[in-house]
Amino acid sequence: MRVPKLITPWRSIAAGFLINGVLFGTWAGHIASVKDHFGLSDQDLSKLLLLLGLGALLSFTFAGRLCDSMGAPQITRAAACALLVATVFLGFAQTVQQLGLSLFLFGMCHGVLDVAINNWGSEVEKHMRRSVMSSFHAMFSLGAGLGAANGYVAAVCHVPMNIDFLITAGLTGGILGPLLLLDWQSTVLKSVKGAAELALPRGALLLVGIIAFSSGLGEGTAAHWGSVHLKEVIKTTEENAILGYVVFCAAMVVIRLTVDSLVTRLGSVMVTRLSGVSAACGISLIVAGFTDPSVSLVGFVLMGVGYAAIMPLAFKWAATYPLVPPGQAIATVATFAYGAMTLGPPAFGWLSEALSPKYGMCIVGIFAMLVAVLAPALDHK
Repeated sequence: MRVPKLITPWRSIAAGFLINGVLFGTWAGHIASVKDHFGLSDQDLSKLLLLLGLGALLSFTFAGRLCDSMGAPQITRAAACALLVATVFLGFAQTVQQLGLSLFLFGMCHGVLDVAINNWGSEVEKHMRRSVMSSFHAMFSLGAGLGAANGYVAAVCHVPMNIDFLITAGLTGGILGPLLLLDWQSTVLKSVKGAAELALPRGALLLVGIIAFSSGLGEGTAAHWGSVHLKEVIKTTEENAILGYVVFCAAMVVIRLTVDSLVTRLGSVMVTRLSGVSAACGISLIVAGFTDPSVSLVGFVLMGVGYAAIMPLAFKWAATYPLVPPGQAIATVATFAYGAMTLGPPAFGWLSEALSPKYGMCIVGIFAMLVAVLAPALDHK
């Protein structure tokens, strides 16, 4: 009887996305409690989120180059180990200054792992000769949802944040880490030694970058301000406030597991257009100001449905862009996407404190509609 091989290419990539998602979701699930614990205003929290975003953006300037020159698997393994350690540091931060430094390191490790695992995933997709990139991104959303749900359980059981982060990092690394040890001969482009770390965005690459920016803005807002919105605007409990991001991630998982077949039937352009409309509708429900938390949760579900397909399609497009090496093209798209995901929330916080959270959500909704308008850029080149 033949024993199935435990470590396969798909499982290795899925494990990398899961690690990134679980650790990011664990942080997102604790944001509301961190805000209360350190006595942070919206602007104070925005400044800390800005440090996370700067760390991620800085990582994008060299992550793609490292993947092209050293191979994506090697960079993935190193970044995953670094992210696990950074998560522990994040949980044990005792002062606002320590929290800021930990968030900067966390953002940098998160960014490197994201670029590397997307690069490696594009290689595996070519090897498998079928569309699987959306299923990889589904694993990130699944991990983020599990991480946020873990935050819910920790809040209900009154588990200290440092203990929760330590246990989560240990279990995540112990269970999923070995799956990254796949024997894989990665694509290494020796010819890119003199190339820039990021490709200059222009033409189609610029338009796809804007689409990724719009999606990242929506995902970052849901992750960093979803629980705060439910707690402070809708007046839910701290435990129930976490559910907004949980249902957002759950919707993304479902759609990302089915989007490959949808793209086959409807095409990338139509799926992207419908995605932008769905996200905008979800944001409209949240902005409408209903006091019933269930209405806002429906809005978060529609946002998850809307943003689920956009990022995988953008990264898949970048991996096959013929004018730029894949690592650099992916890093460029990642700069737009995760720059918005991590730098958008601080801007949202400043705008919310100066005016109202509704104004910030309206801007996110406008960018969601922009996705529908720019969808033709994702057509085959």
